[in-house]
Amino acid sequence: MSERSLFIYIAVTALATNLVRVLPVLLIRKRIENRFIRSFLHYVPYITLSVMTFPAIMEATSPAVGLTTLAIGVVCAWRGLGLLPVSLICCICVFLLQLL
Repeated sequence: MSERSLFIYIAVTALATNLVRVLPVLLIRKRIENRFIRSFLHYVPYITLSVMTFPAIMEATSPAVGLTTLAIGVVCAWRGLGLLPVSLICCICVFLLQLL
């Protein structure tokens, strides 16, 4: 692969990534009134966090530790803790369960 084609690949990837992030900001100027879309946008950070962490939890540890940590995380989230506290508690739980 030549340096020029590598540069083109990087430029196209950067353009596509930034367009996905910038277009909604540029196109949506007024408040979103649709309840479904507002609810969907509210849960996007939670979905993203779970999609990134769930496979890592199951593959990085034993399945028993992963499921136990998942259950603890769900209980903490159900009790109203935010993203950061739940993430920290889950990390601490994995660490402690791996020591056992």
